[in-house]
Parts: sequence; C-alpha cells; structure tokens
Amino acid sequence: MLMNRAVVVGVDGSPPSLVAAEHAARAAMRRSRPLHLVHGYLHPSGYGVPINPYEFGVPAPNDDAQSMLDRAATELADRWPTLTIHARQVAGGPGATLIEESRRAELVVVGSRGHGGFAGLLLGAVGSQVAAHAHCPVLVVRPTEKPIGAGGPVLVAVDGSESAEVAVGQSADEATRQQTELVLVHVHTPGATDATKVLDTAVASARGSHPGLTVTARQLRAEKPDQALIDASRDAALIVVGSRGRGGFTGMVLGSVSQSLVQHAHCPVLVAHAYGRGR
Repeated sequence: MLMNRAVVVGVDGSPPSLVAAEHAARAAMRRSRPLHLVHGYLHPSGYGVPINPYEFGVPAPNDDAQSMLDRAATELADRWPTLTIHARQVAGGPGATLIEESRRAELVVVGSRGHGGFAGLLLGAVGSQVAAHAHCPVLVVRPTEKPIGAGGPVLVAVDGSESAEVAVGQSADEATRQQTELVLVHVHTPGATDATKVLDTAVASARGSHPGLTVTARQLRAEKPDQALIDASRDAALIVVGSRGRGGFTGMVLGSVSQSLVQHAHCPVLVAHAYGRGR
C-alpha cells in the first residue's frame, strides 16, 4: 500500500456532502493520512467531457465552487488543526472523477445525496458507480443525521466468498482504529448448511490478524439477507460489506444486498475493495 494515499471525499456544497467531509476528516486522522476534498464540476452525464458537445475544450473551474471548497477546508482545519487538507476541482463527471481518484486513494467517502456536480448521489447512478467500481474501499455516509463517532460495534457481513474475506480484513482494521468490538454476521437462509463453518473461518481470520481485537460471531436466520442486515445496523457504528458475494449475496456488485445497505442502513456503510484492483 502506498504511504502517500489520501482519504478522498466528494464535496458539492450540499449538507450531506459536508457531513461526508467530516467523516472523511475523522477517517484521515485515524489513518494519519491527508484529506483531499474533490469537486467534479462537469455535469454527471458528461463523464469527463464538456457539457455542450459543440464546444471545444473543457470549461474552466468554477469560482463559486472553489470558494465552497475553500470554506469547507477552512472549517475542517479549524476542527482538525493537525490534518493536512487539499481542496481542488477536477474537470470530470462526479462518478468518473471519484473512481479515477480512488486509484491513488486510501479511502473514498461519499454522502448519501448531493446536488450540482454530485446530483442524485447515492440513490442514483453516480454513487452506485463509485461504490461498485472504485479501486479502494468506499465509505457511504448514511444517514446524515446520525452523530459522527456514534458508539456501537463494527459489523461485517460474511458469506464465505473471496470478497467477504477482503471485507473481514478491512472491518477488523476499522474496529481496531475505532477501538470497538467486531461482530461478524452471517445470514443463514433456508437450505443453507455451512453457516457455522463460514463464521468459524471468518472469526479465526480476524483474530489471527488482529490478536487484541474483541471478535464475536452472530448468526441470523432470515429469508431476506438485506433486510436482516439493515435491521442489524441499527446499533452499529459501521457495517462492512464485500463488493461481491455468493449464496445469500449473489450478484453483489452493488446489486441486491449491498445496494439495499447503501440506501437503507442505519449507519455508515463501508464497501470493501482490494487496493489497486482494476475493473
């Protein structure tokens, strides 16, 4: 992992994006990494090209947007005086911009909704695009009214898939940073037979890589894994999911289960991705 990776957050001036920036600042401090505030200033449908196809060249950065970024950076610096903060505009659609930024990032943070350059984030195509295709973990901040740093364990959904193994490792890292308990959750659907083995393997992995961490396992029986995990998220500080899955998590590339969580969880959602992977 590159030591100069930053925590990147998409900011458009909307209240949810500013809350996301606060979460990003907290994450950057925990990781001892710089914070980059990024605003993709082209229309989301542009995906990195000028809005008007008959115009040549790319529009210049917007002065109002830069003022917004500077204000956000100043407010965060007042709260986190030792944090290194950079703010900049990027000529690109918001989804493409954040995915490209993720190639060099430690973490990308997005709010649950936005406006302007980040219209419809995360309930529309942009947020799903970032969470599904980023090259590093993506933190989806929701709901915006939940206090930052709210107590509770870190939950991680496990199903025995390779993607879930990545999620277990990153959730153990997060629980260690937050000095809280790690709870591994497996949703046992009708007909499944390997729930105990899946949980035992995941618990052994988390304890082996993080010896001082309190790790517990929880088995839930439900026909709908997404609803069971949404309910479980009510008392959690964070829930972590893989970007793909199997069994109850089939098709999870921000498909059924993970898409439900990023839209309806009662706490922030970390979509785990291995670093530097191409898609």
